[in-house]
Amino acid sequence: MEKFSQLKEMLETVEADFTAFYEKGNKAAGTRVRNAMQQFKVIAQEIRTEVTEKKAS
Repeated sequence: MEKFSQLKEMLETVEADFTAFYEKGNKAAGTRVRNAMQQFKVIAQEIRTEVTEKKAS
């Protein structure tokens, strides 16, 4: 559950960058959004691995 909480916190922090990129066209915010999405991907994969291990045990 810790990693899930971490994802939720990250989403809240990157929300302003999403708005800045999509509504205001701020390219630097787009870079931050891309970096955050990569971090989401890594954490999501870690969660998937944990779930699989827990199911198997």
